[in-house]
Amino acid sequence: MNAVSAFPPASGDGKVVNGLSVDVEDWFQVGAFEKVIARETWDSLECRVEANCDRVLALFDAAGVKATFFTLGWVAARYPAVMRRIVAQGHELASHGWDHARVVTLDPASFAQDLRRARGTLEDIGGQPVTGYRAPSFSIDARNPWAHEVLAREGYAYSSSVAPIAHDHYGWREAPRFAFRPVEGSPLVEIPVTTAEFAGRRIAAGGGGFFRVLPYALARSAIRQVNRREGRPAVFYFHPWEVDPDQPRVANAPLRSRLRHYTNLAGMEAKLRRLAGEFAWGRMDALAAREAALVP
Repeated sequence: MNAVSAFPPASGDGKVVNGLSVDVEDWFQVGAFEKVIARETWDSLECRVEANCDRVLALFDAAGVKATFFTLGWVAARYPAVMRRIVAQGHELASHGWDHARVVTLDPASFAQDLRRARGTLEDIGGQPVTGYRAPSFSIDARNPWAHEVLAREGYAYSSSVAPIAHDHYGWREAPRFAFRPVEGSPLVEIPVTTAEFAGRRIAAGGGGFFRVLPYALARSAIRQVNRREGRPAVFYFHPWEVDPDQPRVANAPLRSRLRHYTNLAGMEAKLRRLAGEFAWGRMDALAAREAALVP
């Protein structure tokens, strides 16, 4: 793995341009509930992803930022109008796979099939090439290094599918913290979600539950560390359901999953507005192109 090691471009005001991304899935499709909500019941449940995506789009428009929407093919097929709004407003439409199956549950052939099905749907609806991919639940790790080889063969320019931490649901602690080429001889670039180093420990600092549950000051400190001390762009993500405090509750999910999923939903939108105004943000495809140009 060859890691990138150069200072990234800055915005007009001198700020490092970070990657802003949204993992588009509905409240019942998350990894925390995968053992208590069966896929075959999804069509019978209340879908809230379209309205939540519109809330996110309005937030981005007010902040004047562009982002990447890593979207499930399942969602795109059912809500094509919101996919077109994402593209029309200047954001990137990228793949999150078809139905949130973790890559570690697939083999190379079924993974390739999943990629093609999702990409075909997204491109047909969005009318633009899909060049980026994020694995559901950051499920590319030491158990399935072949996944990057499949992505390279399928012609993806970049992936943002690795979380270089130890976590009970995912993680590849030994992976590089910043952009690297996972397949020798391929232009594919992997851009891991952001982590930070505090007191000799590596922590998740790229958004999601970390950002929603913990104080804003911790996220700000982590992004500043990555931008200023390490000279790197941060990669931040969240989900549309995280701005929806009125979503249904899953009473039979494990307590830990419920705490992770529902804590501070009411405060998430305000925190996101603050984050969007304090740092410089851009699409992941633009960040990937800059990072790829720096690879030795």
